[in-house]
Amino acid sequence: MNAVTATRRAADLEIVIPAYNEAERLPRTLEATAAFLARQPWDVRIVVVDNGSVDDTAEVARRAAARWAGVVEIDVIGCSIRGKGAAVARGLSTSTSTFVGFMDADLSTPVETLTAAMHHLQLGASAVIASRHAPGAAFAEPQPLGRRLGGAAFRALSRSLVPGVHDSQCGFKFFARELVVRALEECRVTNFAFDVELLRRVRQAGGDIVEVSVTWTDDARSTFHPVRDGIPSFLAVLQLHAA
Repeated sequence: MNAVTATRRAADLEIVIPAYNEAERLPRTLEATAAFLARQPWDVRIVVVDNGSVDDTAEVARRAAARWAGVVEIDVIGCSIRGKGAAVARGLSTSTSTFVGFMDADLSTPVETLTAAMHHLQLGASAVIASRHAPGAAFAEPQPLGRRLGGAAFRALSRSLVPGVHDSQCGFKFFARELVVRALEECRVTNFAFDVELLRRVRQAGGDIVEVSVTWTDDARSTFHPVRDGIPSFLAVLQLHAA
């Protein structure tokens, strides 16, 4: 995925939120995230990447930007290529900030995890990812059986691509920007398997990955569909094995 010329000013930390039809969940996430960031010492920006939504996703993000103007910067950009991976890559590759990463629009990972992420990044880590399966992690409520079984199968299939990583799919990952931009140049996956390829490319670029155990809250309104999204993701991982 080729980088696009960046236009946003550099900050300490840039948080990318990929969003497809997230008008319902996004306001709460932006309010909670901005309120947390307003108390932190970092120069920070939130970037919502509207991935071709047909609802009011972009508009609710702009309203949040207006409410937090002068306190926490919130930008809204578009991505014409469908898929979570494409939206995340668009946000990461257009950043000029020292550290950049992404989190899901449903706030399933506590926003306070950013404190641990910044701690490790400032100590020199290349990547910091939240984990629902590393020692000490927990689920606030059990996932549905189908999601648990599908997730276990996906982790088993992906394990050899990212050895030592307990959870490649938790939607909370932050990076030293210069390294992740190099890694993105080799990425080709645009669907939910994007995370696996990105972590693999980070490792291949010489980066280390720190996992932070979290208590994760499952959202039944997830936009992930087991058939529409799951099958292409499994096929993408199989292609990564063959590459």
